[in-house]
Amino acid sequence: MGSSKKAKRSKAVVLPKRKCCESKSRCGRCPIRMLKDGRLPEGYTVKKRELVRVDGKKVTKKRLAKAA
Repeated sequence: MGSSKKAKRSKAVVLPKRKCCESKSRCGRCPIRMLKDGRLPEGYTVKKRELVRVDGKKVTKKRLAKAA
């Protein structure tokens, strides 16, 4: 049973954008698409095409990375 490099590599976490770019096709990091797919980090939601926290605090990249 040999171990391969692919088995050791962990899957990268994709962080959502803070605001939807409003493209019709929707990019892979779109918060609206991630919400629909259930890939949005815990405690986050989307209101008016913008990523917001459920508790009302400000969304920062540092907090977002920690949550994901």
